[in-house]
Amino acid sequence: MKKLLFAFITGGMLLTVAACGSNNNSNNKDSGEPVSVSNGEKLFKQSCATCHGGELEGIVGPSLKKVGAKYSEKDIENIIHDGRGSMPSGVLQGNDAKSVAKWLATKK
Repeated sequence: MKKLLFAFITGGMLLTVAACGSNNNSNNKDSGEPVSVSNGEKLFKQSCATCHGGELEGIVGPSLKKVGAKYSEKDIENIIHDGRGSMPSGVLQGNDAKSVAKWLATKK
């Protein structure tokens, strides 16, 4: 029973990492929406919440509740573009990355 539970949990984690770690750039193009905090929140929920949590609490990725106190908007944008740790590069592009960075920079 314990082995079955362990296999189930491990499999779920691998699926989550695979979903978060997908770096197929054909799906990660800029939406063309203008840079704004409100677009950033919406895009975060669509592209980042799987790993970082809908409330920024961290799931597979780290908590981002106070990320704006640690990093500047530009630093956050660079992390989105370049990736960090198990986070792949290019999850969001262009104005989408800028909007998410702008929104996350307000989290202090």
